[in-house]
Amino acid sequence: MTAGIEVKLRGPDAYILARKALSAMEQHQIWPTPVNFELWTHCVGDPDGELAREITRIISTGEAFTDNLSDELAAVYLPKARLNEQIRDAGDALTKELANVSQAIETAQKSSVAYGQTLATASKSLSEREDATEVKSMIDTLAVATKRVQKENKSLEKRLSDSTAEVARLREHLEQVRRDATTDGLTNLANRKAFDEELERACAEADAKGESLALAVIDIDHFKNFNDTWGHQTGDQVIRYVASVIGGRGAPPRFAARYGGEEFALIFPREGGEIALATLEDIREEVSSRMLKRRSTDEDLGTITVSAGLAERLPGESAHSFIERADGALYASKRGGRNRVSRAEMIAAAA
Repeated sequence: MTAGIEVKLRGPDAYILARKALSAMEQHQIWPTPVNFELWTHCVGDPDGELAREITRIISTGEAFTDNLSDELAAVYLPKARLNEQIRDAGDALTKELANVSQAIETAQKSSVAYGQTLATASKSLSEREDATEVKSMIDTLAVATKRVQKENKSLEKRLSDSTAEVARLREHLEQVRRDATTDGLTNLANRKAFDEELERACAEADAKGESLALAVIDIDHFKNFNDTWGHQTGDQVIRYVASVIGGRGAPPRFAARYGGEEFALIFPREGGEIALATLEDIREEVSSRMLKRRSTDEDLGTITVSAGLAERLPGESAHSFIERADGALYASKRGGRNRVSRAEMIAAAA
């Protein structure tokens, strides 16, 4: 979100935005939950922004604006979603600082040991001289002081080691928080935020190395009707099943994500269209090969089918254009009767 909206939300314009947001939610029959209110306030405040475009797309497709969907949008588009990255960066900086301190203490410890050895040698040498009693006494005193410093250094090192272990534990916890923030809770696939970041990274890598890159968008056919007939819990069961099939074919270096609702995405780094097409056909056939049952009643739910759109990235193509072409291929599959895979390149050639 832009800083301008954050400023408006802390001034008189906030009332205007609030009224517009409530009116828009009422128009589309969206419950004014705190998350929805924040989403729609940002939407009406920045009607040309990415969040507004995504909400417009969702409304145009008739997709249900569920709590899960709201949470996904919030994780991707609301400013507070950046908190996890900031926390991780802070943890990295703290760990680096502790490593520097540890190195400094280790160096100081070595210097202290060397200094103690030097004093001990000097003491022995001076003890051989009868007129060196006072000097020897002074050096012995310094040697005792040095041993005390060494002991204190060891104690300090122990405390630092304990602190470093605690920071490592904290960083692992923060990393888990970050993973949770980029994982879809229903399917355990990557969420939309993680997908957007990975696609940008994959596009940059493909340009840097001159490698191929393919992208697929996959949608469960007639899911809205299925959801309305059997209910959201059974609908979630279907989403998890399809996600498990896609995830099984999306192991690294591939990247599988829940794109939103009943839609998924699959990134194919360093793979061409033919390999990606064969994988999508495998997914389509596996999904439709299983007769599903409703867990709560053991009723037959019939079979589920998916449609997919596939695009091979053009050199220098933006992530936005890449997704649009894959989406266009998906809609071609829908128009063509569903339960099929369409390629953007074939569509373009036919046109």
